[in-house]
Amino acid sequence: MAKILVVDDEKLIVKGIRFSLMQDGYEVDCAYDGKEALEKARTGNYDTILLDVMLPEMDGFEVCQQIREFSDVPIIMLTAKGEDMDKILGLDYGADDYITKPFNILEVKARIKAIMRRTEAVKKAGEKLAQQEHAKEEYLENGDMKLDCDNRRLYVAGREVNLTSKEFELLELLVRNPGKVYGREKLLNDIWGSDFPGDVRTVDVHIRRLREKIESNPSEPKYVQTKWGIGYYFHNQA
Repeated sequence: MAKILVVDDEKLIVKGIRFSLMQDGYEVDCAYDGKEALEKARTGNYDTILLDVMLPEMDGFEVCQQIREFSDVPIIMLTAKGEDMDKILGLDYGADDYITKPFNILEVKARIKAIMRRTEAVKKAGEKLAQQEHAKEEYLENGDMKLDCDNRRLYVAGREVNLTSKEFELLELLVRNPGKVYGREKLLNDIWGSDFPGDVRTVDVHIRRLREKIESNPSEPKYVQTKWGIGYYFHNQA
């Protein structure tokens, strides 16, 4: 049974979405402000989060950004504003999709099903790749960086660095191919899948966060470097 978190300060909207999703067999939790949503996201182990933009305590963009620090759970933003900038901003902060209010509950259900299918497909592809790579190498080491690929853990200069699943996959791909320049479209397709609804700015956001975690000076990175006008590559430290 898939578990969904619905976040909106309008209780009638939450009640309607919850009732409709439960009819389809989903397990549904609810939150009515940004702080409560973040707390539940940390402990709830959800399959999808429906997240309203306009929330008390903390807006949806900030909630989405903080969730991305520890989880890759699919997030669908709900917004009453139709301007393109709001939609783009939501995706840049780490959202996977958006729906503009007022919406049809059938559209919400369709988006949830589509995003779960994509997530499951990516998960299976990742598991298959992991099985193939397991026989080749359990650890990747480059300079003072060590990736434990089996347990998906990263150590830099002996210190463990916590990465989200997508951040680890992105770094692992680059470390396995030092010096190879990957275009943003290529990284988006390889890591997120060809049917991911976001754009290449998703890659830029994850690269920025990755640098903030692994680089001593993110503005002058020594590991993940930029090939201007083309993409990103890992600078071999060996």
